[in-house]
Amino acid sequence: MEWISELFEQYGYGVLFLGLFAESLAIPFPGELAMAISGHMAAGGTFHLLWIMLVSYLGAIIGTIVTYVMGRKLGRPFFDKYGKYILLKPQRIDTLTTWFAKYSDKLILVSYFVPGLRHFTGYISGILKVRSRTFFLYNSVSGLIWVILYVMVGYIFGNKIEQLLHLIAQYSVWAVAGGAIVLTTLILVRKNKASLAAWARSRYHRLFKLSADSDR
Repeated sequence: MEWISELFEQYGYGVLFLGLFAESLAIPFPGELAMAISGHMAAGGTFHLLWIMLVSYLGAIIGTIVTYVMGRKLGRPFFDKYGKYILLKPQRIDTLTTWFAKYSDKLILVSYFVPGLRHFTGYISGILKVRSRTFFLYNSVSGLIWVILYVMVGYIFGNKIEQLLHLIAQYSVWAVAGGAIVLTTLILVRKNKASLAAWARSRYHRLFKLSADSDR
């Protein structure tokens, strides 16, 4: 933790942007710990809380957009050959492809909270040709929740950062998955509200008719 604090003191907000950008490219950087520490420093008045969130968010989102474009433009053959340099070996690509096939592009909604997925979400989404609008929407929502959560952990709880990060790593996937289900349900309802309204009217008329018949 000390070395990250020293980087913040020397380079300020740039550490967060470049660090989270690098992490999105699958370059090792403790993004969650860095955000939590910066949140703690904001509580002490060293940084501004909203600037920390904005810079962290931009670093993470821009990084994943870059990797999405790379995956889409370069394709699977390129990463089969060179992906090993960012720990994206063919076996890992196969595993993540299977995950996407099982859970669809909704997996992006929890990607920031799943170890081994966050760093490669952009690459795999691009390789699989996930619709750009879908990727940008889901990636933006997931990234925003992720940033706010970890910055606020540091801001509120301070010296208990490490213990709390461990707890979050255990339970956040399930919490975000539940949120993703709710969001997906709302989207489906909105897209099919006409059909649902027609179904509800038909059920109402049927029940009304049965009630009227029983009263005779």
